[in-house]
Amino acid sequence: MSFNPDLCRNESEVESKLIVSYLLPKLGYGIEHWHQEVTLGSIRLDFLSFAAQELPFRLDGDSPLALVMEAKHPRQNLDRHLRKLKRYLTSMNVKYGLLTNAKEIRIYQREENEIELIFKCWGSQVDEKIEEIKALIGRDYLGQNRNSQTTKIMNEEVNENTVESTSETRKSGKEENENQAIAPQSETRKIVSNTPKNQRILVNPEIDSNQINQSRRNPMKVIAVYHNKGGVGKTTTVVNLAAALSKRGYRVLVIDLDSQANTTFATGLIKFNDEQFDDIKDSYIYHVLRYDEHSSIPEVARVSRFNDPEVHVIPSHISLMQAETEFNNLRSSLTSLIKKLKPVEGKYDVVLIDTPPSFNLYAFIPLVSANYLIIPSDLKPFANQGLSNVKNYLHEEINRFRQVMNKPDIEILGVLPCKINPNSRFVQYTLPKQIQTVSQRYELNVMETVIFQREELAKCIDKTRQVGELEIPEPSSIFDYAPDSSSCQEFESLANEVLNKIGLK
Repeated sequence: MSFNPDLCRNESEVESKLIVSYLLPKLGYGIEHWHQEVTLGSIRLDFLSFAAQELPFRLDGDSPLALVMEAKHPRQNLDRHLRKLKRYLTSMNVKYGLLTNAKEIRIYQREENEIELIFKCWGSQVDEKIEEIKALIGRDYLGQNRNSQTTKIMNEEVNENTVESTSETRKSGKEENENQAIAPQSETRKIVSNTPKNQRILVNPEIDSNQINQSRRNPMKVIAVYHNKGGVGKTTTVVNLAAALSKRGYRVLVIDLDSQANTTFATGLIKFNDEQFDDIKDSYIYHVLRYDEHSSIPEVARVSRFNDPEVHVIPSHISLMQAETEFNNLRSSLTSLIKKLKPVEGKYDVVLIDTPPSFNLYAFIPLVSANYLIIPSDLKPFANQGLSNVKNYLHEEINRFRQVMNKPDIEILGVLPCKINPNSRFVQYTLPKQIQTVSQRYELNVMETVIFQREELAKCIDKTRQVGELEIPEPSSIFDYAPDSSSCQEFESLANEVLNKIGLK
């Protein structure tokens, strides 16, 4: 049986004529080896194929046998779907992905958190290229690959004389897997497939443990996000960068040191519409700074579910404004955050601190406590003029105080272009001039990532939930609100850049 791409006039026909009728049988996948319309969370896969049918099945870092196939309309450009395919493969720990619009067939391979193109051909060439495709993603190949990897792992365990301890680990892992396999329906992922209902596959994607272990070999990194000009995107930067790092398996703590409490709101900790139900005022950043022996970070930090995985947040409160005079009279408050962060160095990989747009004590404390600084800026005239103030403040006050404490100067990761107009003419002609101005006139590096002002960034923070007659704030990270958006891609890029600069990647 041969394949003619001209017979595929829409996405449905690409699925039925190319994937179901041609590719899956040619690659050795019977009806029992593939599943259609697999849904987990915000991910919806066209096809998920297996080299071995083991039920219940669990996708994890040791399962290179799964293959995702995505079909697109013949007129669609496949490049537009690369980011989505990358998210599918990395979040599910799937090794291979096939992307096609019938006119073109591509195969990608996942390497940690990136995907690489390993094969490409035109749809009209698929008959002559089918053996090459089979050698890459055929069922027999994936099954052999899995067996060879298993043998290699077992040999390494024997050579390291860790058989006994490994068997205990496998036993506990097996019990954990069995517990997850029989989890209540509300805790499992939805699967719609051709498999009978009594043989549904429970898909439980896990974070890449290699990345977590790598990050935990490094000391905790503390990053302040600061500009003395307001409205430049500090809160947006903090919460979505935290979400991006958390998605990659890093343990993140967010600290809100701005009395406006915008980050506290954006991370979903304010669940009340009437101040009499305020549950923040009795335990927030004030208590961390005020007491030497009480109100430790683990006691005050709250679990925020604005993102999955969750992020820990130390909230702020409008009452913080009233306590500034009190702290100014306490010399110990200048270093209190440094002391409180010390006991949690093994608990978090990255600490992100949102700061007020001022030169007051609440800006001073995070800047003397942090290792690094990100300066968000909309690159407009007032924000640019404020960069001189920021530089002078760092030089005259922050770094001088750090030197007294035998701490190195704070390292500026760069000015982050934020809330930038996405108009194509602006991006082509005006934005490069603004970036050049910051670089040359203020002698500050500009970060490579640009965060554009987009509607979804505002909507994800303003998201609400109806509970009876009440409308309760329920903000979400951009990654959970619009995982395939351009904003999401921009914050992924920012996370990459930051991790590279602070030595966690």
